[in-house]
Amino acid sequence: MKFTLSWLKDHLDTEASLADICDRLTMIGLEVESVDDRAVFAPFVIARILSAGQHPDADRLKLLSVDAGPKVNDGKPLQIVCGAPNAREGLVGVLALPGTYVPGIDTTLSVGKIRGVESFGMMCSERELELSEAHEGIIDLPSDAPVGTRYADYAGLIDPVIEINLTPNHPDATGVSGIARDLAASGLGRLKTTEPARIEGEGDVGVALAVTSKTCLGFALRRVSGVANGSSPEWLQKRLKAIGLRPINALVDITNYITFDRGRPLHVFDAAKVAGALQVRDAAAGETILALDNRDYTLPAGTCVIADDNGVESIAGIMGGEHSGCDETTTEVLIESALWEPLDIARSGRSLGIITDARYRFERGVDPAFMESGLDLATEMVLDLCGGTPSTRIVAGVKPHHPKEIRLPFGEFERLTGLASTPDEQERILSVLGFVPHREGEALVCTVPSWRPDVEGKADLVEEVMRLKGVNEIKPAPLPAHSAVNGRILTTAQSRDRTARRALAARGMVECVSYSFVSQAEAEAFGGGSPALKLANPISADLSDMRPSLLPGLIAAAGRNAARGYGDTALFEVAATYLTDTPDGQKRVAGGVRRGSAGPDGPGRFWSGTAPAVTVFDAKADVFAVLEAVGFPADKLMIEAPASDWYHPGRSGRIKLGPKVVIAEFGEFHPKVLKTLDVLGPLCGFEVFLDKVPEPKKKATRTKPVLTLSLFQPVRRDFAFVVDETVEAGRIVRAAEGADKALVKDVRVFDVFAGASLGDAKKSVAIEVTLAPAERTLTDEELEAVSAKIIAGVQKATGAILRG
Repeated sequence: MKFTLSWLKDHLDTEASLADICDRLTMIGLEVESVDDRAVFAPFVIARILSAGQHPDADRLKLLSVDAGPKVNDGKPLQIVCGAPNAREGLVGVLALPGTYVPGIDTTLSVGKIRGVESFGMMCSERELELSEAHEGIIDLPSDAPVGTRYADYAGLIDPVIEINLTPNHPDATGVSGIARDLAASGLGRLKTTEPARIEGEGDVGVALAVTSKTCLGFALRRVSGVANGSSPEWLQKRLKAIGLRPINALVDITNYITFDRGRPLHVFDAAKVAGALQVRDAAAGETILALDNRDYTLPAGTCVIADDNGVESIAGIMGGEHSGCDETTTEVLIESALWEPLDIARSGRSLGIITDARYRFERGVDPAFMESGLDLATEMVLDLCGGTPSTRIVAGVKPHHPKEIRLPFGEFERLTGLASTPDEQERILSVLGFVPHREGEALVCTVPSWRPDVEGKADLVEEVMRLKGVNEIKPAPLPAHSAVNGRILTTAQSRDRTARRALAARGMVECVSYSFVSQAEAEAFGGGSPALKLANPISADLSDMRPSLLPGLIAAAGRNAARGYGDTALFEVAATYLTDTPDGQKRVAGGVRRGSAGPDGPGRFWSGTAPAVTVFDAKADVFAVLEAVGFPADKLMIEAPASDWYHPGRSGRIKLGPKVVIAEFGEFHPKVLKTLDVLGPLCGFEVFLDKVPEPKKKATRTKPVLTLSLFQPVRRDFAFVVDETVEAGRIVRAAEGADKALVKDVRVFDVFAGASLGDAKKSVAIEVTLAPAERTLTDEELEAVSAKIIAGVQKATGAILRG
C-alpha cells in the first residue's frame, strides 16, 4: 500500500514530521517497507535557453546557451548540446547539471564532448525524469517559471511516498483514510475525513439490473449523462504516478483514486457500449472476456461476472472488460459500487491468475456500509472533473449488515498485555477507531464498525488498544527462575507414544507411517467395516474405511518390502485406530509386525547358524518390552489364548488386566487374513492398546530403593510337572512364585516335553526355582518344606502331578 505524505494529510491534521509518522506507523502494526523522500528530483533546476544555434558537426544537434540562474556557474551561461526538436531560444525547461543522477536513463551526468563540442549538462524530457512516457522533446514550462529555482519545488515533486506492508487482517488500512484513522487514534493528529454528501440525482438509470449470483452481497448503479472524459487534473495524475499507477483518463483515474483513498474499489462502464440489461450472475463454463489488461480469459464455471446481452463485460470484483471501458469518446457513464463475497473473489482471482488492486481489497473485506457512499463520492468527483447530470441510483441484492457487539471488561487489557490502561483511555482509543463503546458496569460494550470484519472477540479489542497505546510500552521482563527442576511437560499419552517408539526401535524394528484408511475387505478382516467409518469421498477404492487396527497397513508394508527383495523386515507404528465415529472411538495403539527371520537378534544367515523364523514368542517379547517401557510390570498380567480372530487360534494370546480389560494382543496371523492381504511368509505381530494401560502409581520419591544383597548362597531347584496340554506354563510359574514370596526370587521354564509315556493330552513342564535366603543358610529341612509348598501350590493351581 503506497501513498504520499500530502495525501495522508488530506485526512489527518498533524504537524508530525515524516520520521515521526513512519515510526508511529510501524509501531501500530502498519509496518513501513520503504520511504521515497523524492530527493532524486532535488538537483534539477529551472533554466532558460538564451540561444539555440546549429551544432557545427551534426545536423540534428543544437548548441544551446542556457541561463540557470545566479547560483549556477556564477550566473554565466552554460554551453549544452541538445538534440530535442523543440529546443529554441526563450524556452524555459529543466536542467540537469554535471554530477546529477537522471533516473529515466539511469545515468549520472558528467562534462562530456558530443561531436567534439563540450556539454555542461542536459535539458531533460518528462521521461528522463520519470514523470511520463513523453520524450519527443524537452520539458516546456511557462515563460514565467522562476529560473534558477529547484524544479521539484515548482512542480510539487517533493512529496515523500510511503509504502507500508499490510497484514491480511487489516482491510481498513487499504485506504489512506483508514491509515489516517489509526494514526489519529494513536495520538498523532486529528482525523478530518468527512462522509460524502448523498446525491439523489434525477431520472432513471436507463439500464435494468438483475442480481442472481450468491457472490454479490450488494450492487449499486448510477448513470451520469453528458460527461466530458478528458485527462484528469494534474494533482490527481501526480498522486497516481507517485504510487506507481499510470493515469488513463479522468473517469478511470477517479475510480483508481477512490480505491486507494477510501479502500473502495469501483468500476465505470461506457453506457453506450452496454447492450440490454446488466446481469450479475455466475459464468457458464467456457465463457470468455477480453479484460482491460488486453488479455483473453476463459472463465471457470461459477465465476461471478457482470454481463449484458453481448456477453461478459466484467469479472466481478477483479477486473473490467475492454469492450465496455471508458475512453475519450465516452459521454454516458455507468458507475458501479458493489460488494462481493471475499472468499469467492479470492478463489476466482487465484484460478484466473489475476492480481489487481480491486481483488486485493475485496478478498480482505470491503466496508459494506460504504457501498452507497462510495457511489456518491465517485459521482461527486465525476461531476466536478467531467461535468454531467446524475440519475437516481439502483441498489439491488443487498444483504443487511448486522454489527457485532463485544463486551470488554476493564481489567482484560492488563490481564492479557501486562500494561495498565484506564477505562477512559480504552474508550477514547476505541472511539477514534470507529467503535461505538458504552459503559455497562465494569466493562465497555463496543459496537464493531462495519469496516473491521477482523474483530471477533474481546481479545481483538485488547489488541487494538495495545497497538495504539504502543507495543513499546511493554517492558521486557525475564522469565521467573525456578529453584527446582521443572515438572513433567508432556501428557501421559505423549510420553507413552515416545517411550513405545524408543523401546521398539531398540529391538531392531523400523518405524513405519501408514495411511489411516484401508479397504473395506481389510477393515472387515480386522473387526471393522462399520458404515459410520466409511469415507464420504475416499481418495481411492482401496482406502475407503477408517482403519480399525494398525496391522493391515503394517502387514501390507511388509509384503511390499518382500516383493522388492527385503523379506526379513520388522516394522512398527504408534498411531490412532478408529472403532467408532465418536471421539471415544479413537484409540492410541503401538503395533508391529515381524516377517521372515527378522527377530530381535537380527535376521538372515550367519556362520554359526541361520536365524530362525519369527514366532508368536517374538511378538510376545515385543509386547512385554512395550509394557515395561511405559511403566507397567508385565509379570503381573494375565495371559489367555487365543487372541482375536485375525490371529492364529493356536499361536496367539491376549494380555488382560482383570477379566474384561484387554491391554495387548500378539501372535502369528491367521492364513485367511494373510490371503485377504495377499501376503506370504512367516509373519507375527502385536498391538498394545496404550489407552487401556493404567498409569503407574505415583511414588513419593523418584530415587531408587536401597540395594539389598544377600550374603548367602542362592539355591536352585528343578521341578518337572505333568499337566494337561491345555495348561499354560505361565500358570505354573505364577503358582511357584506365590508359594513363598520371601524366598522364591525367580522362576524360569527350561523344558517342555510331550510324549506317549506321559499319557494322552499330557505334557511335562520343567521349571527352575531360585531361592535366595536373606538371614541364614537354609537347612535341608527348610529346603524340603519350601519344595513341598511349591509342589502343593502348583498342584492346587493347575492339577499338576510331580513327574517321577
